[in-house]
Amino acid sequence: MNTYLKKKQIKKFDPEGFRASSELFGLPFTVDTAEIIVIPVPWDVTSSLQGGACLGPSALLNASSHIELHENKIEDAWKMGIAMMPIDEGWVNKNNEARNFTEVYFNYLKGGDIQLSDKEIGIIVKNINALSENINEWVLQKSNEIIAEGKIPVVLGGDHSAPFGLMKAIAKKYDSFGVLQIGNKANLISKHQRFTHSHASVMFNVLRFEQLTKLVQLGLRDVNAPESDVISSDNRIVSVYEYALATEHFEGMSWNVQTDRIISELPEQIYISLDINSLSPQLAGKSNISPWLTYHHLVYLFEKLALADKKIIAFDLCEVSGNQDSWHATIGARMLYSLSNITGVTHKLLRLK
Repeated sequence: MNTYLKKKQIKKFDPEGFRASSELFGLPFTVDTAEIIVIPVPWDVTSSLQGGACLGPSALLNASSHIELHENKIEDAWKMGIAMMPIDEGWVNKNNEARNFTEVYFNYLKGGDIQLSDKEIGIIVKNINALSENINEWVLQKSNEIIAEGKIPVVLGGDHSAPFGLMKAIAKKYDSFGVLQIGNKANLISKHQRFTHSHASVMFNVLRFEQLTKLVQLGLRDVNAPESDVISSDNRIVSVYEYALATEHFEGMSWNVQTDRIISELPEQIYISLDINSLSPQLAGKSNISPWLTYHHLVYLFEKLALADKKIIAFDLCEVSGNQDSWHATIGARMLYSLSNITGVTHKLLRLK
């Protein structure tokens, strides 16, 4: 950490003034002077519903300089330092090229007018799996570099397959940790459409880490039968369904009580995996039909994690779309800023009032 340069950056920066859109949140920090380093992963090759998450990092970056830096409960939060690595255009190009093949494959699977031989299908699946392994290794390498510098790594997707390399790095760094997964899909499919590292398989793959002691899944809505079998067969998994949360709320249970129960299931060291589509449709975009969690639900939960002396060792934010209006990117940027600051609190870099 270049402490002298960071002090100069803080002194020259006006948090109420004009902020350049070329830097995350318009902040003056670089990867050398920031405490939290964001790895943008423009990857959505295996997304079967629609593409666009590969554009999430650039859309969020463009929206981020409009986010208010003042935090009511954290004094001078911006001074901690958050910076994002440059978006790797090489991966953008590889993603776009690979999606041409997966879209043909998905069209075939849906009974479209495209015919593929078994050999052609095998080639597509093999190549996509190899590319997925490559980007996982790239994310792992970048994450290891950040951890070695004593900083906090964050992955910005991309679809939900994007952070696997970061979680692998965390498993190598820590003897034990828990994952708080926030999203309406379980992502526990062993091989989604024969892809071993798809967005739908990320938590199935994470369960292979022996260092993982708990997986708490918050806000689940869409779970298929094989995933339900995985949940019931692994005592590390605690699944909190969206409908159950809503029912308890209708019957008088407060979010305060619900969050206490969620937090009680988590170990001291936590990795948070956040799918932006866990938020209600007014916040998360037109494609989302989830009626429940809001930005304030999550910020309240994160603050209580900090007050419970839990430590957020890393996190990811995925499924921010670059194909929709700016609101999707804006709420993603606001969520990234808030969770980064709460993470700083859990590392004693910032303090809650």
